[in-house]
Amino acid sequence: MGRILMIGAGGVAGVAAHKFVQNNEVFGDLMIASRTKARCDELAAKLDGRGVNIETAQVDADNVPELIELISRYKPQIVVNLALPYQDLTIMDACLATKVHYLDTANYEPKDTAKFEYSWQWAYHDRFKQAGIMALLGCGFDPGVTGVFSAYAAKHHFDEIHQIDILDANGGDHGYPFATNFNPEINIREITSKGRYWEQGQWIETEPLEIKRQYDFKEIGMKDMYLLYHEELESLVKNIKGLKKIRFFMTFGEKYLTHLRVLENVGMTSIEPIEFKGQQIIPLEFLKAILPDPASLGPRTVGKTNIGNIFQGLKDGKPKNYYLYNICDHQECYREVGSQAISYTTGVPAMIGTMLMLQGTWMKPGVYNVEEFDPDPFMDALNKWGLPWHECFNPVLVE
Repeated sequence: MGRILMIGAGGVAGVAAHKFVQNNEVFGDLMIASRTKARCDELAAKLDGRGVNIETAQVDADNVPELIELISRYKPQIVVNLALPYQDLTIMDACLATKVHYLDTANYEPKDTAKFEYSWQWAYHDRFKQAGIMALLGCGFDPGVTGVFSAYAAKHHFDEIHQIDILDANGGDHGYPFATNFNPEINIREITSKGRYWEQGQWIETEPLEIKRQYDFKEIGMKDMYLLYHEELESLVKNIKGLKKIRFFMTFGEKYLTHLRVLENVGMTSIEPIEFKGQQIIPLEFLKAILPDPASLGPRTVGKTNIGNIFQGLKDGKPKNYYLYNICDHQECYREVGSQAISYTTGVPAMIGTMLMLQGTWMKPGVYNVEEFDPDPFMDALNKWGLPWHECFNPVLVE
């Protein structure tokens, strides 16, 4: 039976915990740890009595000695990092020190620089390999399932994949004038950063939200979507051979963007410290404190998400276009696990990746991204655990 230490107690962690408990044939023991133990206790109370032994603990995920002490005391097989991406490296350091496997859903980014890339975590590969432990990076939906989709397309549908367009559409409505569907600080840093895409062997940089397209998403309808940089682009360029172009698009409504522009114009999205009443504060952290908690959006969010990949390439010497995607209903997620679909689509893949590592299906020492493993067991598990996928041949392409 699996013994898991999960660090984090927010919306994604809540979904993952529910799924660990549902999958009690694989998982027998779960510890939930975060900076605020009361949140861990609240989550544990919702899950009690369902066949998994649950404990809670307080831990500062920025503090390597604290993490080492907790891991050494609890002795998990895998540490599942659902904390902030700023804390990836400290948790990986603690896993190295204790020789325990590691999984996360988002790559590292420094707290004082709006920059995220895999180089910091890939640099751990040799040390993890020598320690005989594995780190699985970016096992959420995007990144995560989008990488599994790419490996599946490469295995079953293409001899060569030349282009991938990842489309992330949220057709949900929470009723607030302005709120973010996951951690506001991370979300806004991502959106206000410059865009990037890969074409013909080089990265091309764009201004934030400079490139706009429209797409008609199944069960959601026509949406405006904007080109962003997203971390799975970096790993897919590395791991999908023959790729000539890859882009990432996310949908935003005009009301959301108007609020974001105003906040940016008055300096509220800045990560540069300012002095306020004798204290140093970061405007974006203050904004996060006054915006609705994404974990609270579940009961009021209606609508669906549609996230997937459009592939273009060659099969048997002929051009082929193929679309793999998932549709997730916000209210169905809330009825099942008390969450909206954004947290659900990240928390479910985190459980699946942890399961495949425990079972030895995805297991080899070192640091890896999801697309480096056989996609078939993961694709089967998506259908079983709440994120069924759909496919479309000859889809409408993004111009």
